[in-house]
Amino acid sequence: MRYATGGGLTAGERDRREQVRMAAAERFARGESVGQVAAGLRVSQRSVQRWHRVWQAGGAQALCPAGPASRCRLDEE
Repeated sequence: MRYATGGGLTAGERDRREQVRMAAAERFARGESVGQVAAGLRVSQRSVQRWHRVWQAGGAQALCPAGPASRCRLDEE
């Protein structure tokens, strides 16, 4: 399920996640394995595998957030 408020994360938490993905991209470029990246960044191998596929297809830019999946349908009430 997607949440209208960015997955329930604060702006700082979203920034931190992006920093981790960019660190992973730097490690991919250095030739580190998925296991090494996951251990070094203390994240799951499954996440790193997904990031690696995206990185291979589009580089570090592809790991940047694309914004919300859709516009927020909730009103102020």
